[in-house]
Amino acid sequence: MNRKLCVSLLAGSALLLTGCSKKLNQFQADYFSVNPNPLEVVGEHVPATVTARIPAKFFVKNAEVTVTPYLEYNGTETASTAYTFQGEKVRGNNTVVSYDNGGTVTIPVDYNYQPEMQKSVLSLAFNVRQGKKQYVLPRVQVATGVIATADLATAATVNPAIGADKFQRIINEKYAADILFLINQANLRNGQLNSDEVKAWNEQVAAANADDRREIKELNIESYASPDGPLAFNTQLAEKREHNTKGYLEKQLKKNKITEFGELTANFTAEDWEGFKKLVSESNIQDKDLILSVLKMYQDPEVRDREIHNMTSVFDELAETILPRLRYSRLTASVDVIGKSDAEIQEAYKNNPSSLTIDEILYCATLTDDNNQKMAIYSTAAKIYPNDYRTFNNLGMCQYIAGNYDAAVANFNKAASIAPKNAEPKMNLGLASMLKGDYRDANQKFGAAAGAEGLNDAMGVYYLKQGDNAAAVRAFGDSKTNNAALAQILTKDYSKAKNTLAGVANPDATTYYLMAVLGARTNNESMINSNLLKAIKLDSNMAKRAAADLEFANYNLSAIL
Repeated sequence: MNRKLCVSLLAGSALLLTGCSKKLNQFQADYFSVNPNPLEVVGEHVPATVTARIPAKFFVKNAEVTVTPYLEYNGTETASTAYTFQGEKVRGNNTVVSYDNGGTVTIPVDYNYQPEMQKSVLSLAFNVRQGKKQYVLPRVQVATGVIATADLATAATVNPAIGADKFQRIINEKYAADILFLINQANLRNGQLNSDEVKAWNEQVAAANADDRREIKELNIESYASPDGPLAFNTQLAEKREHNTKGYLEKQLKKNKITEFGELTANFTAEDWEGFKKLVSESNIQDKDLILSVLKMYQDPEVRDREIHNMTSVFDELAETILPRLRYSRLTASVDVIGKSDAEIQEAYKNNPSSLTIDEILYCATLTDDNNQKMAIYSTAAKIYPNDYRTFNNLGMCQYIAGNYDAAVANFNKAASIAPKNAEPKMNLGLASMLKGDYRDANQKFGAAAGAEGLNDAMGVYYLKQGDNAAAVRAFGDSKTNNAALAQILTKDYSKAKNTLAGVANPDATTYYLMAVLGARTNNESMINSNLLKAIKLDSNMAKRAAADLEFANYNLSAIL
């Protein structure tokens, strides 16, 4: 055999052995990078991307490698979806890695978060198939630990929607009566002054004057002439009607010994075109659309009057049915009805709660900050007013705040059965679903709860749990809560997050813990120390969390913990 040919065949055989037949070497840690590293909770998951950069002359041509990413923690491990890639000589549909040039492989990773995962290691396990041979290569560690700040989001701290009371201490009531006049006349006729309408008005004013819980704020007279005839004449006529009506009312007040009535005001309008338009539009006059078009077309009152007079076919009907009702003086009384004071409501609840209206007893619950007292009041309200959904909804709200979720859900369902169209029970049932991890049901409930107070905060937590932090920020808006601040931290808006935490009405351990996280992310060690101390003082469990929290990995917390 030719010596050169022999050498060539030997070299080819060596290449064949190198490219195909030999076993795959061990993978090295520096072949891999992980984003993010350390891992980080997003919503309720721990997602990441592992990128493998395989060097040239490494991946043998007939090898098929299945990589399984494992998160190892607390003596256990959880596998993510396995990923397979192959050499050039393998028949299959997996990503191909060149022997001569190497290649890049991207491996997606995702785990359902568990708190123990904060102290963990991400490792890659390799199962290799070469023809009929199978073997395992040593695992490679590629990342350490999980930042779990997003796990601080919780629906438990969202205030359920309250079924608000409609209690108003002062309710304004208005009483009105009309005194009609004959055409072109301003004298007050006995038949009008003794009409049932005017008599009732006088009686209402007298009764308000005699009632300690009612106060006459204002009496008003508005006098009108109908919009027919010359404007100058109608002006004088309306003014005279006002004068005569005011004189009558002053005498009537004196007769009934009513001296406290705020202010008596009197005005006149020469021609009541607005009243005319309203009556015509509500009438059955055949040509009313034509009349209304004239009113729109002409602004000058005398031109209007002339044009309407020209409609000889309809003017008689107007004169009989519309114009007589526009020759009047209207008496109006504005009266404030003064309800029970806070002390009176609380005393009535203590001694005889059934004497309170539903809105008074619901209002009574708002006069205390003690959740147990609120619960007792709403429970009493539910017994007295079992057909008002707000009693059960608000009782459930207090039970939810107290952490008695099963009882809360039962009352939210009761409220929803009484008022299936109302938003508050729907939102609150959505919160309960979110606590159970049923986010699909929560989203449906929230979608049906438009207008409920606190819905934005509920949606903000929902988006946090879905890992959509930007949407959470939008949902929270200017809300000053721990959850809102957390969304801002996760989107790296640290300045706004600090302002949000400073505005939390009742700061708790989580408030201060988030402040400490802000300190770590902005390299402010004194901010870390002072706020962790406050957090641990309020909740000793925060010390254990801080010890495992990679947010503080670069800081010595031994003096605090």
